[in-house]
Amino acid sequence: MAVLRTDFYSDVLQLGTSMTVILPEPAAATQIGTDAVRRPGPPPVLYLLHGLSDDDTMWLRQTSVHRYAAELGLAVVMPQVHRSFYADLPGTEGRYWTFLSQELPRVVDAFFKVSQRREDTFVAGLSMGGYGALKWALSQPERFAFAASLSGAVDLQALADLGERQDLIDRILGGRSVAEVGDVLLLADAADPATAPELYVSCGTEDVPLIDHNRRLVERLRARGLHPHVDFGPGEHEWGYWDRGIRDVLSRLPIDRSA
Repeated sequence: MAVLRTDFYSDVLQLGTSMTVILPEPAAATQIGTDAVRRPGPPPVLYLLHGLSDDDTMWLRQTSVHRYAAELGLAVVMPQVHRSFYADLPGTEGRYWTFLSQELPRVVDAFFKVSQRREDTFVAGLSMGGYGALKWALSQPERFAFAASLSGAVDLQALADLGERQDLIDRILGGRSVAEVGDVLLLADAADPATAPELYVSCGTEDVPLIDHNRRLVERLRARGLHPHVDFGPGEHEWGYWDRGIRDVLSRLPIDRSA
């Protein structure tokens, strides 16, 4: 697998930004100790979103996602969004939701040969990135076949009510309601089971208060007629849990495994 750190200018953000990308290599058959899959045509692609204290390199540095993706012949795109909560921030701070949901796929398509088909396109993330992944997939179900949240901060309103990271949430909301910024619970209430992507929700039972928020999300999804895969086993808010989790996520992606 090739790893590229791509620095580029974003018209939406009006600044230079970056993404880390993993791409299948066409000539990896002789590399010792690897089990890389080479697929005909453009590879399927996973948009993998980082958490609040991370950047676009953290998944690569803290997990074995490079090796796991090689076993599937999967491209992985990891964008940089700082501490934006994947939202369009108030004023001139940055339109990160527009960057993610509109500009980034166009940039990826222009730079790399990856599949553009819905059935080959997936999104996942941890913590803040779990929120971002579900927000994106439920807002644009026509884009994704599968979406996963690991320890997702899926209930911004509950975090705000608890006073969790109050300064950060006040900055993100900028006087707006959570519904205006992107409420995953409301998106779940409005989801169409006929068109929604396959969903995966996991959170460690020791990850307080997020475990309660994720249980509430699953209840809302099920009430709407969706049937996410749910993993609420032992675990905390840490990289050992997410490394195991991303491997499970990749094992469930709806891709052809006969390649």
